[in-house]
Amino acid sequence: MKYEQISELLYGISERFDWEKIMEGDYIIGLKQGKQSISLEPGGQFELSGAPLETLHQTCAEVNSHLYQVKAVAEEMGIGFLGIGFQPKWGLKDIPVMPKGRYEIMRNYMPKVGSLGLDMMFRTCTVQVNLDFSSEADMIRKFRVGLALQPIATALFANSPFTEGKPNGFLSMRSQIWTDTDNNRAGMLPFVFDDSFGFEQYVDYALDVPMYFVYRKKKYIDCTGMSFRDFLAGKLPCIPGELPTLNDWENHLTTIFPEVRLKRYLEMRGADGGPWRRLCALPAFWVGLLYDEVSLQNVLDMVADWTPEERQMLRNKVPKTGLKTPFRDGYLRHIAEYVVQLAKDGLERRGFKESGFLNEVKEVVRTGVTPAEKLLEMYNGKWGQSVDPVFEELLY
Repeated sequence: MKYEQISELLYGISERFDWEKIMEGDYIIGLKQGKQSISLEPGGQFELSGAPLETLHQTCAEVNSHLYQVKAVAEEMGIGFLGIGFQPKWGLKDIPVMPKGRYEIMRNYMPKVGSLGLDMMFRTCTVQVNLDFSSEADMIRKFRVGLALQPIATALFANSPFTEGKPNGFLSMRSQIWTDTDNNRAGMLPFVFDDSFGFEQYVDYALDVPMYFVYRKKKYIDCTGMSFRDFLAGKLPCIPGELPTLNDWENHLTTIFPEVRLKRYLEMRGADGGPWRRLCALPAFWVGLLYDEVSLQNVLDMVADWTPEERQMLRNKVPKTGLKTPFRDGYLRHIAEYVVQLAKDGLERRGFKESGFLNEVKEVVRTGVTPAEKLLEMYNGKWGQSVDPVFEELLY
């Protein structure tokens, strides 16, 4: 794909389905409609940011509607969309660069802070869910559960075992890439488990994450590596004398990439992209755990004695060993089974008949076989060690 084709695709969706165009200079870089938006990730990955919704039925319907619209326009152009966590075939040099100012700045900065940042930008794809909270105390409980269990989500949804046409040695290459993208702004945030944790501690952390850019007069100004604390004092070297606006702060918060990210909601960031049923299963997993008081408390009790070292060990090992990762006196699969059961119970207590959305992951915990392992099985079997069939297998 070239940017020109992606541009034509966005224009097509805009005209046919009545989306408003988002431009940067002369380039179309996204679409919006009501509270939904479509944006472009650095390598042309489409990102749907859905509206805040009440039930998983609405969320899944929204995803299906999006996939239908995109497919309707793409098919006529001979373009397909793939539900996978990492580009299975092409090298970095084969991937188009989207004409967005912030990505130009990130692209120049990434190699200075980690070895895999460009892979993250151009070759990965994730599915995330955003969940709100009712108070600071509620946020803290949900944040802790989200971080502790994020490696379980990574394992259940692992779907990126191929790089440049061959198995890459991982089940979730996408998750592995985040371990060496930029450790100043990624990771498992152990301080969230400190007794003193709250909004203020997250703000302190965010203030110390090096900046990427400031947006002024419709242009991105390179401020990489600079401190937001200096900005607050009017001493930012890239725009000396200027003070930040709330908008600058909001922008800065979007340049932080931990496994769970706090904004005015919590963003669960550990799962690989996948086929549509799995896209609907991800919010089901987290809603069942976080939006039900009993399940939330059960998980908090379970993870209360997990050490920072254990949480980090899971984060490090899961991309390679998935549900077969050893944990205490068993395997992660056993904990995942219990957690998926809690999610199902939580959804049933919510009373919206949503637990069917978990079928996709129930099968994974029952067998202990992650989606990536199924792909590897096909690669070594009926695909005859070629990745090409994945383009049909995981086509939306």
